[in-house]
Amino acid sequence: MTLPAPTSASLTSTAWRWLALLTLAAWLTGCASLPSEVDRPVSTALANPEQTRIGHAVQQRAARAGTRNDSGFALVNSAELAFTSRMALINAAQKTLDIQYYAIHADETTDRMFDALRAAAARGVRIRILLDDFNTAGKNAQVLKIAFEPNIELRLFNPLPGNRRSLFFRILGSLKDVDRIQRRMHNKIFVADNAVAITGGRNLGETYFGQGENTNFIDADVLAAGRIARELSRSFDLYWNNPLAYPVQSLMTREEIEKIKPPPAPKAAAPLDTAAGPGAAGAGTASVATAPASVKPAGVRTTTAPDGTVSVIEPLPDSTNLALLDWTWAPSVLLVDKPSKIAADADDVQQAQDTTVDGLLQLMSQASGDLLIVSPYFVPGPRMMDQFAAIRQKGVRVRVLTNSLASNDAPAAHVGYARYRKDLLALGIEIYEMRAEQEGSLTSFGSTGSSGSAGGSRASLHSKIVVLDRSLLVIGSMNLDLRSQLQNTEVALAIRSAKLANETIALIEPAMARGAYKVELDNGLLVWRAPQGSGLKDARTEPDASTGLKLMLKLIGPFAPEEML
Repeated sequence: MTLPAPTSASLTSTAWRWLALLTLAAWLTGCASLPSEVDRPVSTALANPEQTRIGHAVQQRAARAGTRNDSGFALVNSAELAFTSRMALINAAQKTLDIQYYAIHADETTDRMFDALRAAAARGVRIRILLDDFNTAGKNAQVLKIAFEPNIELRLFNPLPGNRRSLFFRILGSLKDVDRIQRRMHNKIFVADNAVAITGGRNLGETYFGQGENTNFIDADVLAAGRIARELSRSFDLYWNNPLAYPVQSLMTREEIEKIKPPPAPKAAAPLDTAAGPGAAGAGTASVATAPASVKPAGVRTTTAPDGTVSVIEPLPDSTNLALLDWTWAPSVLLVDKPSKIAADADDVQQAQDTTVDGLLQLMSQASGDLLIVSPYFVPGPRMMDQFAAIRQKGVRVRVLTNSLASNDAPAAHVGYARYRKDLLALGIEIYEMRAEQEGSLTSFGSTGSSGSAGGSRASLHSKIVVLDRSLLVIGSMNLDLRSQLQNTEVALAIRSAKLANETIALIEPAMARGAYKVELDNGLLVWRAPQGSGLKDARTEPDASTGLKLMLKLIGPFAPEEML
């Protein structure tokens, strides 16, 4: 079929549209800017954590353990514990709470957490929240209002100028500085009284705590006490007092935030029991040492799928008793990027080779028998592939659990990974790709929810874990990709403990066996072996993925730059 030639009128119309768009882009680029004079009072972590209840409890527990190791750890191995442990730290804090995240979503789980933070601030706890600015547009901008509460400070790291109604126009207004805005603070740290901390892969929001209606992330964190918590606090201070950290008040007012508040979304269905809701700030406040194991609020949420299926989402408990967890005292090292990585040139970062991911790769190169990697976004790049080849030449078994195309919440990242899949398999590396539909089979490993909750929700892998020789566990915010290595700042803990390493393996291996496809080469072609007991058939193309996703993989695969994926 021959298309008609364009008329002069249509050409003129098209030209005017492009001219208008370019003019708007130029205007936004020229007008959007960050304030030059910003008041950033310098503050630091609590100097004497041992004088708080939490700090004293840590000292007592270390003494009872009779260990020379100065740091204790407990795996956060479920979505429920991820929420309740943070709430326990908020409720138990006496002096300070330092909170650093890439994203905080505005939803019911963070509403409850923020209510608890306000209660803590009211009893005199100093609260500092450091948030990367990329995800603070639209509905999520409402989390910024907490900056105007007494005793609470909130700073935005590496902010984007411009209107927060739309992320698109904020990016458009920052095109003159595109290299900077694509570099993000990806760290995730939560510290109470400079004595106990949580770090790992989770951001804050319902999809990270098993409460999402459509998709939930499979994630993992670790609780850390003692010296390593103080090191995490020192890292927080470096970012908090950095010139790239802007107090919210220097960027917008409470009224401006309120003006862009979206209308409330209609509820899918009424709760089955509203006698007592999910719980407000003061309900069931817990201390680290004396609270009951969990306080289960009454009330549930229901959602109705388009096919009429009703799913029940049980509310999360208000808190948990951290003293009842299985704590392990072990040697540890903090891997953390400097905040200057955000302002550095990518070539300078690559030449320096002192990033969190570089440190992790150096540790991986020391593996002698077994290497287990969990990375949701896995884009090795040529240099990392050389390191994998060297590791395999030593006879080390290497297993990788990553997302499938269907389970990946960032399909573009899958494009970069797919380029290396055959080469990885040719090296003898075992690859497992997470299924999107889990039917509650991975409750101990992540955020798919408990039995009977979020019944038909999709699962997306978000954990970042490496286990070496069943004796060294590394858990943090980093992915094994070029973005984490060269652009984003990351944080991780390396813990030398066979006990914790084997506990982690015991969580991951069932997920690989029952919830993931094993990818293999068959006469040079890819084949996805169905999970054990799933009743599914093996596949010759990306399983469970839509035609549109498969087409995207073919179209942009050859062209997308890896450092952008």
